[in-house]
Amino acid sequence: MGQHTTTIRPARRAASPAAADWNRPQVSVVICTLDEHEAIGGVLEALSADLADVFHEIIVVDDSADDLTARAVLDVAMRRPAIRLLKREGVGGLASAAIAGWDSARGQTLAVMDGDGQHDPRLIGAMLRRMSAQQPDLVVASRYLDGAGSGLSGVRHAISRGGVNLAGLLLGLRLADPMSGCFLMNRDWYEAVRPRLSGVGFKILVDVVASGSRRPAVVQIPTALLPRAGGESKLDLRVAFDLIGLLAEKRTNGVLSARLFQFLAVGASGLVVHLGVLGATQAADMAFWSGQTLAILAAMTWNFGLNNVLTFRDKRLRGAALWRGLLSFYAACLGGALINDLAGAGLNAIGASWALAGAGGAVLGALWNYHASRRVTWRDVPESPEAETPAASPLAGESRA
Repeated sequence: MGQHTTTIRPARRAASPAAADWNRPQVSVVICTLDEHEAIGGVLEALSADLADVFHEIIVVDDSADDLTARAVLDVAMRRPAIRLLKREGVGGLASAAIAGWDSARGQTLAVMDGDGQHDPRLIGAMLRRMSAQQPDLVVASRYLDGAGSGLSGVRHAISRGGVNLAGLLLGLRLADPMSGCFLMNRDWYEAVRPRLSGVGFKILVDVVASGSRRPAVVQIPTALLPRAGGESKLDLRVAFDLIGLLAEKRTNGVLSARLFQFLAVGASGLVVHLGVLGATQAADMAFWSGQTLAILAAMTWNFGLNNVLTFRDKRLRGAALWRGLLSFYAACLGGALINDLAGAGLNAIGASWALAGAGGAVLGALWNYHASRRVTWRDVPESPEAETPAASPLAGESRA
């Protein structure tokens, strides 16, 4: 399967991260894109102009299925040699894209912003000056600082505000806008938190702030989103689901991973489906064993569908792979059911109460289902190493050496 392989097409060869500080850019700005060819050219031009007096690099990490955004980036890179392109294939999510960009960056300070034009490119220079003057760990452009509006409307605003409140409640984050997608941090902070970053979903700031052994020193500056110049909003209920999983991981200090939490949440909804179908079959006077069989099949199918579009959406199965994945998920869950029964019976045989035995079997069965599904249904495929020179591709002839 090549679904999750990563291809990186840099516009120019990057210097070694171990280069002396004097040879490092003052700031590396990572811009994560997904189908934003209409806006990215203007963003790159405006950002490059604003940072003209600063030694900088701009790294665009593109997850678009087509090459339209990549071509728009390379068109600007022909005139702006500080721009590099990382083209990823088969993977997705702003958080993992930001991490990929920072991992390849050489700058003393690391920044991230959106590529759809909603973040004012002048924010990076303003935040960089605050970083230089006050020496915090992070500088964040906050939409809700001093009562400022978000620039969002309707459901998107409600999701954003809900995420802000939930992050504050669960993690105690003293940030006006932990959902901000525009911030910068010093390299020392990034290197300290890098091993614990989850890379889940589209909200990377929570991950960066909550993964340290201490709370970072943060400076916040007010901002509001500008009208989008291209692309579509990524803020939806799936993003909220990702955020809840991330908060659960950080709240439990990594004991419960974000993806495992999401898998268990989907499983809980599957139990509701199971009981609903079983109740309907009993109301129709169907034999219990046949009703139970239909209920199990319905719950497993429900769980597979939700996990495919939510828990493992960065590895989402489509086409023929979808049906193969469904069959492998059935097999994994049947193995989990067997482990559930055997473990429960074993615990009960050694004196555990029926409730404890049942719960223990259910937990072990769920853990089996999760790990088996990750290995068989939505299995990881190693990413290809970062290319050091422009790759042979339809875009290679357009990139700068």
